[in-house]
Amino acid sequence: MANLKEIRNRITSVSSTMQITSAMKMVSAAKLKKAQDAITAMRPYAEKLTELLQNLSATLEGDAGGEFTTQREVKKVLVVAITSNRGLCGAFNSNVIKASKSRSVFYEGKQVDIFAIGKKGNDVLVKTNAVIDNQSAVYDDLTFDNVAVIADTLTEKFLSGEYDKIELIYNQFKNAATQIVQTEQFLPLAPIKSDLTASVGDYIFEPSKEEIVLTLIPKSLKTQLYKGIRDSFASEHGARMTAMHKATDNATELRNQLKLTYNKARQASITNEILEIVGGAEALNG
Repeated sequence: MANLKEIRNRITSVSSTMQITSAMKMVSAAKLKKAQDAITAMRPYAEKLTELLQNLSATLEGDAGGEFTTQREVKKVLVVAITSNRGLCGAFNSNVIKASKSRSVFYEGKQVDIFAIGKKGNDVLVKTNAVIDNQSAVYDDLTFDNVAVIADTLTEKFLSGEYDKIELIYNQFKNAATQIVQTEQFLPLAPIKSDLTASVGDYIFEPSKEEIVLTLIPKSLKTQLYKGIRDSFASEHGARMTAMHKATDNATELRNQLKLTYNKARQASITNEILEIVGGAEALNG
């Protein structure tokens, strides 16, 4: 009977876990819809802003991007690792952490520091890498203005010469089941090339095109970082929803196996009791 009691306790425990994972799946599904709508609505704007910047820059002579496009010898690299504040989302965080650590191998012999956005990435990377800052609080109120402050900080670190190159690493949202780890160059801006120059002459620029480009670049950088964090935010809920769905399925399968084991053990116990009664009765008759 002690064995039966242990199995019953395990069935109760697994059932409770299954209820929790099922609830978390539903919560993540609800949050995913909102996060997915946000990144889907933002992408056309970000792409159009990039296209406009490329369109203008392609018609300018010389170095149109000013200090933002300055290519220096890479000695110090800053990697912006975008993870989440919470776990239970499969390999979502570990994939970004692994990609961030690999940059030290990629830039072997150079100084590679980490700028963490997200508690989970910071907690792991701080043990093996030089983490200069952690901005996990941005998820408490994820707005463009709050992200813009972080983008300004990163930009200042590049313009001041503190770092020669800044990269973003994050999960790009494709669908609820698929997140793609992306490594993007944040600064310096890559040389801009575009064939979309035919329509530039149809516009009247005030002030000059040069000033417009230099105004658009900081806004484009803020938009790039905001898009990366938004992508990561949607990917987090997609990954957690998928992970909790699998966990619920596994818990259901385990519960069914335990119930089958319990029924077999109970049947064996009843059979043994009947045999003992029958044996006792025969002994008395004998």
